[in-house]
Amino acid sequence: MTQPPILEMRHISKTFGAVRALRDVSLTVLQGELHALMGENGAGKSTLMKILSGAYVADPGGTVIIEGKPQHEAAGSVAVIYQELSLAPNLTVAENMFLGREIASRGVLDRAETLRRAQPILKRLGVHFDARTKVSDLSLGERQMVEIARALTTDARLIVMDEPTTSLSARETERLFEVIARLKSHDIAIIYISHRMEEVYALADRCSVLRDGVYIGTLDRAELSAQKLVSMMVGRDLDSFYKKQHIASPDHSGTPLMSVRDMSDGGLVKGCSFDLYRGEVLGIAGLVGSGRTELARLIYGADPRSSGTVAINGAEVDCSSPRAALAAGVAYLTEDRKKLGLFLDMSISDNVNVGVIQKDAKSGGRLDFRAAARRANDAIKALAVKAPNAKMLVGGLSGGNQQKVLIARLLETRPRVVILDEPTRGVDVGAKSEIYKLIDGLARQGVGVIMISSELPEIIGVADRVLVMREGHIAGQVPSAPGQSISQEAIMELSTGTVTEAAGAREGAIE
Repeated sequence: MTQPPILEMRHISKTFGAVRALRDVSLTVLQGELHALMGENGAGKSTLMKILSGAYVADPGGTVIIEGKPQHEAAGSVAVIYQELSLAPNLTVAENMFLGREIASRGVLDRAETLRRAQPILKRLGVHFDARTKVSDLSLGERQMVEIARALTTDARLIVMDEPTTSLSARETERLFEVIARLKSHDIAIIYISHRMEEVYALADRCSVLRDGVYIGTLDRAELSAQKLVSMMVGRDLDSFYKKQHIASPDHSGTPLMSVRDMSDGGLVKGCSFDLYRGEVLGIAGLVGSGRTELARLIYGADPRSSGTVAINGAEVDCSSPRAALAAGVAYLTEDRKKLGLFLDMSISDNVNVGVIQKDAKSGGRLDFRAAARRANDAIKALAVKAPNAKMLVGGLSGGNQQKVLIARLLETRPRVVILDEPTRGVDVGAKSEIYKLIDGLARQGVGVIMISSELPEIIGVADRVLVMREGHIAGQVPSAPGQSISQEAIMELSTGTVTEAAGAREGAIE
């Protein structure tokens, strides 16, 4: 029997000045269902959810009904877990969970009762940290779990999860999915926003799609497919997603573009060696904690190494620091664009030009601002950055457009090798396709590309060859011989250590 609706949003529109973010959108969510909400960045998902939470007021003519009541009579029925963390790092986990709804006794904060109520929720999530732990001592993934725990402290019957697994490890993601199943069993509904299609396939009972502020349609679980979702979200076919136009040499003859030998950090990363060839996209896969990012940062000189050398075109180069690596022609795209990559309170132009500002320096301490403006405008056009002009602050862009700005900055250094660490993390499906085309274009120009990704379909679709890391070592490569294809099974076997020793030794040889 179909469950009754817990949420009905009807004819929702929202206008910001001359911009119409939503146009006559309707959405129905049933009790106890996980309803995925998908669409490109800028499609209107966040605006719709902010109207649901009460942060925005819809234009006249729209209605929001929660559990059969008008929105203003259903306070507390909806909890929203935003993608951007909103925790107080100087407070404990328990204090953050009840922040704004503090438990007091005779006007004084009751810390003991706060801890008593917090611990069972953390236990249900399966986390390993204590409610007394300060949030500042937690990893990014652990902080995300605190956000989820905070939502579970309310009596909400509808929980909105906006990209909840972006910062979670595989195990933490599994725990979240287990919690979601329990919530559904208690007739709690979940609106789940994610760019990861595999999560939608695994969890969604139904999926609704927005495009350019317009409701496109809803698919039941039995109708879900990549082909249908991509077509609804971006209005074009899935076949163009991983289309390769570059041709990588299958026999790897001649001198490698870059050779890495015996790279170690004295801790996790141990004795990693590999070659990268001109015009090749080399994927690096592995489970969370396998050492992929750590290896990339060692190569780039962002972290100190205990051993290891880097050679470009057969000659050893200095990559002991990011400045030295850039001078040698090696550029690195960080996986955390907001914390380690971009200057969010600066303009697109400033972000694009910050790595090459010396080119615009003139005598007397002056800068050629016209040259910088041309460079930024060219980058906006070449990478299809959606922004009114180059003066717009980067913090106001969508995740996909922020990523394009960061990539544009790297490309202005004219690198010979580009290391991309999770280049499509938190990016919508349309921007992903554009980034894949950009990677393909770099390879066609003879640039060597190293791409680290946790998404196996992405690695398989984009890379010519994949190195697989396990416990700080390069466990092997896929394919193991020219002419063979990349398979998800082979990558997982090497990632988990289930591959045979003989095959691992053969596949682990330096190419």
